[in-house]
Amino acid sequence: MQRITDGKSSWPELVGVDAFLAKSTIEKENSDLYVVFLFQGCPETREYIFDRVRLIVDCSNVVIRTPSIG
Repeated sequence: MQRITDGKSSWPELVGVDAFLAKSTIEKENSDLYVVFLFQGCPETREYIFDRVRLIVDCSNVVIRTPSIG
């Protein structure tokens, strides 16, 4: 089993990609992570969660900020 801290911690290549494709790409690379969607402008909490990746998306479900663990 891959440890959560192994491998990538951010996915800059997914900016501009459909959110559902980005989610499946991240989960395929590391199945220990869970991916959550947040719309642009929505409030975000400040806690750092080691197995979470946030996808910040626009109204067209396109990733607009580099997804990263936290």
